[in-house]
Amino acid sequence: MEKIIEKTLFASRWLLTPIYLGLSLSLILLAIKFFQELIHVFSIVISISESDLVLSILSMIDMTLVGSLIVMVMFSSYENFVSKIDLDEDDEKLDWLGKLDAGTLKLKVAASIVAISSIHLLQLFMKIDELNNDKLMWYVIFHMTFVLSALLLAVLDKIAFSEHREH
Repeated sequence: MEKIIEKTLFASRWLLTPIYLGLSLSLILLAIKFFQELIHVFSIVISISESDLVLSILSMIDMTLVGSLIVMVMFSSYENFVSKIDLDEDDEKLDWLGKLDAGTLKLKVAASIVAISSIHLLQLFMKIDELNNDKLMWYVIFHMTFVLSALLLAVLDKIAFSEHREH
C-alpha cells in the first residue's frame, strides 16, 4: 500500500505540466500586447513627447521582464519538480538550464518583481504632477516592501542553503 501511495504521489508531479504549458501560452498573450504597444508607438512617434515615448518604452521593457520571468519559472520549475529537459547535442541549450534550484529561482523571481516594480515606480515619477502625494507614498511603500522582501529572502537563503549548493 505504501509503495502505491508513494508512486502515485511521485507521478502526480506531472499534473504541473498543463500549468507550465499554460504559462507558455501566456507568452503569446504578452507578445500580442507588446507588439500592439510597439505598433501604437510607431504610429504616434512624431507627435508624442519625449517623456511619453520613454513611458511607452518602459512599458515594453516591463513586458519583456515579465516574459523573461515566465520563461525562467516555466523551465526551472519544470526541471526542478517534474522532469529533466533532455535536449540533443545539436539543440540550442540555455546556459542556466538545469542550474537553478528552487531557492535560486525564488531569488530570481523576487529580483524580477523588484525590477518590474522599479519600472512602474519610474513611470509614476514621470507623471508625478498627476498623482496625489498619498497615492505616491503608498506606491513607494509597496516598492520598498518588495525590495526588503527580496533582500531578506536572499539573506535567509544564504544563511540556510549556501553550504549545500555547488559553487
